[in-house]
Amino acid sequence: MPLCTPPARHAIYTATLIALSTATAMAWADPSPALDRASVSVGAFYTDPRVNYEGDTNYGHIDSGTYKTDRVTLPRVKAQLLLGDTQGLDFDYYNYDKTYNPSLSGATNRDGIPLVGNGRLDAKLKMDLANLAYKWWLGSGNDVFGIGVGAAYYHARVDGTASGILNGISGNSRYSESESAYAPLLELGWRHAFSPTLRMFADANGIKKNGGSIQGHIYGGAVGLEWYATPNVGVVAEYSSSKISLTRERDATDFNVRLSGPAAYVKFRF
Repeated sequence: MPLCTPPARHAIYTATLIALSTATAMAWADPSPALDRASVSVGAFYTDPRVNYEGDTNYGHIDSGTYKTDRVTLPRVKAQLLLGDTQGLDFDYYNYDKTYNPSLSGATNRDGIPLVGNGRLDAKLKMDLANLAYKWWLGSGNDVFGIGVGAAYYHARVDGTASGILNGISGNSRYSESESAYAPLLELGWRHAFSPTLRMFADANGIKKNGGSIQGHIYGGAVGLEWYATPNVGVVAEYSSSKISLTRERDATDFNVRLSGPAAYVKFRF
């Protein structure tokens, strides 16, 4: 697993505090065997990113098209905390911080002058996404279904240099954009316990942001298995997918990322 970035370390601290803050404060009856009183999962998301970026710069209008980067390993942290037997908090965080180098092409119009160009963008993309939801668990026994509402925070930054030929003239331009926002979150979940040491789960979530300087949506889902080598420590394997689509209204800048692939965690439950 790669070394944690400072945002990832902060997320780990936050997840640990959520999991431990009330886990021993009072004695509860046993919840469904598919749920834990409190847990923290620390691991990595191995994904094959597909990035599309389109917007205006001093160099001209750039359009990366759908650019497939090399597979990367991203740090990810999750935490769950039950408040009673059927309600609780869910937290999820991951960080993307990689370079990408797509070819560019496109056209725009500035001050009535048509501009056409092509070239290359040498860029660094940084993105943080954190979700916190309050969840209600329905059902009993080995199967439970969850509905959660909450908030998501996302921050994206692109730094780079666009270079190439604009209207037949060679040139280059430094490029830097940064946007962040909060948005409402809806989550759905299912948990099934095969035995005290083996469980299965499926999750889906959606984030929709309307109004403000940036708008868009983020959809995600995961399905996986948990296996516990000891009562308190286990391993989690899942397949996860996310689609991120953001638009800045003032200049119609579009930013789209698809992240899909397996993830693995060490899970501590209390």
